[in-house]
Amino acid sequence: MGASRRFINDPFILLFSNENVLTVKKMESSALVAPVTALEFLRDAFLLTGEGPVLTVYSLQQHQKASVRLSVLQHYRIHGIRPQHAPAVLAQNSATGFYVERADSSDELSSTTGPIFFDFAVFGGKAVRLVRLHVDFQVQKHLHLEVLGPLIELQDWVLDVRWLLGKEHLQLGVALAHNSALLLDITAEKVLVQRSCFEGCLLYSALLLVHESWADTVLIGGTVFNQLVLWKPGGGETISEHKAPVERRLLGHSGVIFNITYLQEKGWLASASDDRSVRVWGVGALGGPGGKCGDLNPTCLRVLYGHQARVFSVHLSPGRVFSAGEDGACLVWDWAEGGKVIQTLKGHRAGGVRALAVSDGTGDEKRWVATGGADGGVRLWRVEGNVEEEEKSEEEVTEKLTDVKFPCEGLPKVVCIARGEDENASWTQSKFVICTDQGLVYQYSDGQWEKLWQGGPEFQSYCVMESTTVSVKDSTAKVSLCAVGNLCGSVQVFPISQPQSGILLTGGSGKIHSLIWQEVKRSVYLLASGPEGLVYRWCIRVELDESCSLTVHANPLPPFLLPPCAKRWLTAAVLLHSTVQGLLWVCGDRRGSLLLFQEEVGVENKFGESLLTERKQTVREADAENTRFGVMIEEELKDQTLLSLSCLFGVHGKQGVTSVCEHQGLLYSTGRDGCVRVFRVIPTAAGKPEDKVHEKNVEKKQSLHLEVLRVQRACKGMEWLERVMFLETDDLQGEESQDVRENLEGGVEKNFEREAEKKENKGREARFVILGFHAVQFVVWDPVKQEKLLAVPCGGGHRSWGLWPSDKGVWPGYGALVFIKQGAVLASQPPGEELSWAGKAGRTGGWGLREGVHGRGIGCVCRLGEIRGMRTQNQSKSSGNWMKTETMSKEGNWEIVVTGGEDTSLAVLAINPDSASVKVLSVITDHISSVRTLTAITRPEGGTENQKRSLHALLVSAGGRAQMQCYRLLITWDMQRQVPSCQVIQVAGHRLDDQWERRRNRHKTVKMDPETRYMCVAVVAENPEGVLLAVACSDGALRLFSVSEVKHQIDLLLETFYHQRCVLSVATCSLEDRKGNRYNLLFSAATDGKIAVWDLTEASSSSTDTSSNTPTPPIPCLLIPAHQSGVNSLAVWRENLGQHEDCCLVTVASGGDDGQLTVSTIRVQYPGEGTTGGSRGLPQIPEPLAPQQTHSTTPDQIHLDLLSQSNVQLAHAAPLTDLKLLSPGVLVTTSSDQRVCLWNVSNTGINHRGAVYSHVADAAGLTVWEGEMSVQQEEDKKRETRSESELEADKGREGIPTGSETRCETGGGFSEDKEKGVEAKRGEHVQAERASGDHVCTTSNERKTEEVGWVLVCGQGFQLFRVRNTEMEAETWTTRGGQPKENHRVKVTLQEESK
Repeated sequence: MGASRRFINDPFILLFSNENVLTVKKMESSALVAPVTALEFLRDAFLLTGEGPVLTVYSLQQHQKASVRLSVLQHYRIHGIRPQHAPAVLAQNSATGFYVERADSSDELSSTTGPIFFDFAVFGGKAVRLVRLHVDFQVQKHLHLEVLGPLIELQDWVLDVRWLLGKEHLQLGVALAHNSALLLDITAEKVLVQRSCFEGCLLYSALLLVHESWADTVLIGGTVFNQLVLWKPGGGETISEHKAPVERRLLGHSGVIFNITYLQEKGWLASASDDRSVRVWGVGALGGPGGKCGDLNPTCLRVLYGHQARVFSVHLSPGRVFSAGEDGACLVWDWAEGGKVIQTLKGHRAGGVRALAVSDGTGDEKRWVATGGADGGVRLWRVEGNVEEEEKSEEEVTEKLTDVKFPCEGLPKVVCIARGEDENASWTQSKFVICTDQGLVYQYSDGQWEKLWQGGPEFQSYCVMESTTVSVKDSTAKVSLCAVGNLCGSVQVFPISQPQSGILLTGGSGKIHSLIWQEVKRSVYLLASGPEGLVYRWCIRVELDESCSLTVHANPLPPFLLPPCAKRWLTAAVLLHSTVQGLLWVCGDRRGSLLLFQEEVGVENKFGESLLTERKQTVREADAENTRFGVMIEEELKDQTLLSLSCLFGVHGKQGVTSVCEHQGLLYSTGRDGCVRVFRVIPTAAGKPEDKVHEKNVEKKQSLHLEVLRVQRACKGMEWLERVMFLETDDLQGEESQDVRENLEGGVEKNFEREAEKKENKGREARFVILGFHAVQFVVWDPVKQEKLLAVPCGGGHRSWGLWPSDKGVWPGYGALVFIKQGAVLASQPPGEELSWAGKAGRTGGWGLREGVHGRGIGCVCRLGEIRGMRTQNQSKSSGNWMKTETMSKEGNWEIVVTGGEDTSLAVLAINPDSASVKVLSVITDHISSVRTLTAITRPEGGTENQKRSLHALLVSAGGRAQMQCYRLLITWDMQRQVPSCQVIQVAGHRLDDQWERRRNRHKTVKMDPETRYMCVAVVAENPEGVLLAVACSDGALRLFSVSEVKHQIDLLLETFYHQRCVLSVATCSLEDRKGNRYNLLFSAATDGKIAVWDLTEASSSSTDTSSNTPTPPIPCLLIPAHQSGVNSLAVWRENLGQHEDCCLVTVASGGDDGQLTVSTIRVQYPGEGTTGGSRGLPQIPEPLAPQQTHSTTPDQIHLDLLSQSNVQLAHAAPLTDLKLLSPGVLVTTSSDQRVCLWNVSNTGINHRGAVYSHVADAAGLTVWEGEMSVQQEEDKKRETRSESELEADKGREGIPTGSETRCETGGGFSEDKEKGVEAKRGEHVQAERASGDHVCTTSNERKTEEVGWVLVCGQGFQLFRVRNTEMEAETWTTRGGQPKENHRVKVTLQEESK
């Protein structure tokens, strides 16, 4: 039986038959992240978004968080959503066509009983489609999308669509790109009326104003000539005998017009333009009965300039103008104040805001504002309505500042938030303490100032102050302590509630540079940094005496001695939990160093009690006695000074360390170098040279040292960092958010689970936010979401400040800042008022419905592996006196990928193909230029059971400015957040210009080009000592690097400039002969279209020996002409020849700028195994086909010959950007023509197996992998085929990868256990042809579904495709020829106008 082939567009289906069984290969989209190009609110209850062809509905109800999505426009991108302005209808009465129940608001909608639905038109490109949303709040999954009718394709681009009111039949008015309009009958699928404007120019935007009749319709178009033209397409006959004239023309813009909106109640028209401006026109009444055209002479009322780039969207509301543009900002303009910016909404990454929607508010109500970004993210804000506000600048609107009116003596110098006795105290109950330049301490509480303490003359010219909270001994009460230091080495410690009970401590005889509190259970430690690097310490306890008065006790401890350096004082410290080695202190100093100190357990009792039993010191004793007692303590502890065990000198630069904290076993430090460093304390390895700061101190204790795991930078320009705060849970959305919240709530049995989860998370990096100063603002920055959570215009750094709440070190999502500016005490929120909900949400960032990834193009992608998670459902059973919890698990598969983009960042992502959800696990921002290439070596952690739960990966990234970074990634499952978690460890970094700086006699050599880019990286070989990398460079060099994870360094081994032009791609292949000898081949290609083959066997064996002399650069073994221009990508795989074990075949597939796909087959003859051609039954190589080898081979070297070469000249309509090997004999290619193609490579040549349209623009890279569909997924798939609605709801299924080790390289690869079937598959060749009108569907009669392939394409976003092989009965295929409902489409031909 011959092969039969049928093909549809998306998803494509390829058939080839074997007797009565057909094998169907389907490729369908499982997940998509692309720019959000359409947004629309539906009665303040739902938000509709368009991303590519996918329509997503988000519920905005607080009690019901859900979302549903459906692909509706096939290969078109959604550009607009137009709900039908009619009441919601009961679903059971939909057949009658009568409206039964009305739901005008979100509150009424949520209280509605029974199912209802909404209809809306979705358009984009040349297509229009009707979609229905079913809503039923009585069921758990209460949202459902359904397509109504086929996809209607027109012959021109659709710019706007509007429903005609009062019509029995479904009619739509459509505005087209060539300044024409038509009336479309959806039911009959035909055009009723069409008309063009006399000025037939191209439009960039259009706005249709419709009423009950088509004759009343008015169209406003933004032309390519920067004008607004208004004309009436209605009236006249069905086919107009003449074109409609221009009724009004608006001039003023100097750029094309991207968006137009009209506010009927004011008669205003607004336009957004390429010239970075928004113009508001007074045009009068437009449309309505009779089709009014407004004023004869419309005027420009406002010209709004505020955006830094093009303006894409504009919206008008009474008193407000909303605009969004390419600069990533949504500006809110106040009409009453002359068009000033009163609020700036920023929450998207680079790339800009592509869509804007504002809900319909009434009067002074708050409005929802939604923005969709080029990063694929969707964000929500709650914005005040038409409320009159005082005139203020844009910065002042970001956070309203309140002056607390400090009326006391002196100028305030230091401010501290007084941690109250109640841990759950609100902002209205908060207190803060001020110290002035006169040595006075005041407290602000309940709107009143109160003097607490007055110091002597020694406290007047200079003072430092810090406060903390401590538990009272033998009591449940807590009190706030305040410490004040001066120039004479004295420190006053007193309770804020009873300042007369304080004590005076002596810390040397010089200036107290800083004070640091460290809480430990029912006591606290006080550290005072004095002169000459001495850090004095006390253990402070508070007790109640017989008269219920507070008594403060201070036990002196041995001081720390900082290493000699400039600026020798302490700025941060944290006490780690007690270990077998004793107490560990990690400190940071003003020089930017991190220090580790160690002391014995119970040292506070050993040194403190003996001294204090002789004399207890209180504030009521004379100053002379205080001085004598302080000198006595200093003499006793002089010989007990502790020296640092480990020192990371100047790790935070010369501006100093600002904070050090500990969380879940890891340490986090911040500095004024703009970096957060994650590090840990580990034992020193035997034989490792450690900094010997003090020999006798190291001999007595086990040697420990500090190890930096990774460095996290804040946003650009944010150099002054103050501290980090942690996020307990992410901002989860939708059903996942509800599941996690339910999992976190509960009784006593939940506490045991939380403790177990904490132990499991021990040593893992936590999600954190960064606090610091960015220009003149105090900012809370989220490094993963790359957004500001809070921004307060305080004037910048070099000021005293305090943040509420901060005592627990956890960021709750909101906060209030108190700071000193120009002698005034200011607060970001009024101290006597409760924080508003907008303030709690961090008005700078809003709410995130969907998380963005990269704002700019993604240049490379690499898959690490699969994580199988477990979602727990707990059932409690009574068993005796305690509750026993049984755990029921529901697994979900997550694909872990890493992407690198033009925004210089790396994103570690988790993709769930079942739900199409994408989670950003980590964002790495170490690159200073765009990331061009990625490669990784991945291994699962543990045995077979843990293979799906966690994995290790060594990731290497490279790109612009000749920069390369290496990381160790640990991916595990987070039981608390129900998503994978990522621990990033920075292994090493390398830059060529740094390498040049270390060279001898560098003044005699030419410095490397700073614009050199690393184009491609591939792993040549790996061993326990390191990894050998081959790097293609834009300066014409091919470089080999050695990466040592043990030594934390990357070394350049050799470089060769053989190509003499930009090297674009490299790939590797590892061979092994029958004697067990291994050979490493490297393939490199440049812009000349030639592929060079290198034998790197010797270089691989000496890759770890960096101390020897520079090896001689090798010479290529073979040079293959493959393309007419640059070769962008290579894929290499080998094939064994069975009984011919003396040689093997290596196949090289290449794609180039000429759009050509070339496959070259090379025969590799192992050394000493026979002759090179014709022996062992192999065909003789034709002389003209095989180019000569570039050098003569020795008997101990392999011999290469070009055996055959085939190509497809027009594989793509644009340069082929990347290709990978999916399975033996099956190639996947992609190009900027937005097609993903499958090719069958066999002995007879290259055959096209099919293509699918990708919704990712500027496709730059892809990654592929194989898997198998699980039994549960097979059952789900069969169940989906029985119901079309379920097929629309669930789009993807997950595969399970094979093998325990995967190498993600440019060359790709496949599992070796499938190589036996290579010969059979290479003999098959099937050519896929496009047959329009052939419809295919799968049914529940599918007999077998085993192999699953996955293809992920990246560019302006990314898209994940699933490739399935399905066997079905041929009889079923012929009898069931129906097409899935969402793939049905109809082309509507425009009627020709009579001349």
